[in-house]
Amino acid sequence: MKTKILLKEADIPTHWYNVMADMPNPPTPPLGPDGNPVGPEALSAIFPEELIKQEMSAERWIKIPDEVRDVLRLWRPSPLYRARRLEQALNTPAKIYYKNEAVSPAGSHKPNTAVAQAYYNKQAGIKRLTTETGAGQWGSSLALAGQMFGLEVEVYMVKISYEQKPYRRSMMHTWGASVYPSPTDRTNAGRQILEQHPNSQGSLGIAISEAVELAAGRDDTNYALGSVLNHVLLHQTVIGEEAKKQLELVGDYPDMIFAPCGGGSNFGGIAFPFFADKAAGQEVQLVAVEPTSCPSLTKGLYAYDFGDAIGLTPLLKMYTLGHNFVPPGIHAGGLRYHGDSALVSQLHHEGLVDALAVPQLETFEAGVLFARTEGIIPAPEATHAIAAVIREAKRCSERGEPKTLLFNLSGHGHFDMSSYDRFLAGELRDYDYPEEAIKESLADLPQVKFPQN
Repeated sequence: MKTKILLKEADIPTHWYNVMADMPNPPTPPLGPDGNPVGPEALSAIFPEELIKQEMSAERWIKIPDEVRDVLRLWRPSPLYRARRLEQALNTPAKIYYKNEAVSPAGSHKPNTAVAQAYYNKQAGIKRLTTETGAGQWGSSLALAGQMFGLEVEVYMVKISYEQKPYRRSMMHTWGASVYPSPTDRTNAGRQILEQHPNSQGSLGIAISEAVELAAGRDDTNYALGSVLNHVLLHQTVIGEEAKKQLELVGDYPDMIFAPCGGGSNFGGIAFPFFADKAAGQEVQLVAVEPTSCPSLTKGLYAYDFGDAIGLTPLLKMYTLGHNFVPPGIHAGGLRYHGDSALVSQLHHEGLVDALAVPQLETFEAGVLFARTEGIIPAPEATHAIAAVIREAKRCSERGEPKTLLFNLSGHGHFDMSSYDRFLAGELRDYDYPEEAIKESLADLPQVKFPQN
């Protein structure tokens, strides 16, 4: 009986999989302020040429540079586990597998794209990168990648997470990055928010505005994004590609795949390579799991909206709660984003990807059960997928269905122990879906003439 399913270094994928090649309809284009589709030139102020090409490409396979694969060898291929003890605790006929992305130096899946983005920026002659981060997993990953390729990194960390997760800040500092609690008074965007909301806890949308503003203002500086955009999800597909090989080794295939979903890179990373099979007729259900307090896929509107709070980015067609929406200060900081990947959103809109929202207390209950059975304390973001898997495993028990369930353990929770302390002390609570706040935010959606259907 195998518990840990391993690949060799030679099995690290040589190409990224591009889901656009198998989508039934062309992706919706990004729009400029005038409501017309934008070309690559609109992105050249903050992204290198190679990443812009990947953003626009519909080519099915894109080669991973050898220099990137050499860094990925530090932790890839990541192990796939059979969660036998969790299965026993749930008394379920379901088989549960998880891909463990917590083994990276930064402790999450985020370095898969951070390394690639740092490499392409270095090749383009860029000296400095700016970015945002929520829980700090992306910021620490880019700080690490910056060290690998000799780039300065400046991180704008959502203020509530900056205060909740001090050791993520320590990681970024150790790897040489500068970190600021967003909103700050260092940018016009930050000052504008602070003038309107002096006690703002921040949001990913606000932090993006600050990082983009600074990148656009300097020729030696580019912006790096940890989720949402097509090229970011592309880089994460190494997760699902490896998982497919590992399941083949044990003669298994998932009926359902679960992953947390904030901006979409976590979900796209494990689910998109299996979407290629789904497009070819294979039965597999892909489920994106989000917080009930920030339910963009399950409660948001499918419309064009800005990716940031101030309106500096192109307009993206996505499920959105409105770019002004600031979610409650839940501990899964990486899932506190008002929108979602345009690719994930379109596939969900077309009924090819499912979405589920779970409340905070249920996710921590799931995280504690997972820790007590499998031994790994998961990040709060990852507990969303675990909670959804537990729900499904219990349904399998009720119905006697021996399904195969796969989820992405996107990161460990070693720097989230204060969150677990609060949960175990009974101090955490569920946050109601803030319907009035979302209605107010959606009222400010940009008006565009481009077809919305």
